[in-house]
Amino acid sequence: MSEDRRQFLYMPFMHSEALADQERSLALFATLADGKPLAFAREHHALIERFGRFPHRNAALGRETRPAEKEAVEKGADW
Repeated sequence: MSEDRRQFLYMPFMHSEALADQERSLALFATLADGKPLAFAREHHALIERFGRFPHRNAALGRETRPAEKEAVEKGADW
């Protein structure tokens, strides 16, 4: 399967708020020759590791934004 297709199939892991899925995302994206997707996967993983969720989704999901999350979003952590 082409790397483009594999990358597409790996996207749900990158966009999951489950830490186990984020760990799987890192492993999957590490198998690709192009390192850019892995860099994005690492950024997503860091947010889940830090907050347990993606702060930019809070409003859409009716969640209260914590002060540290607000600060991260304001600094550009908007994945």
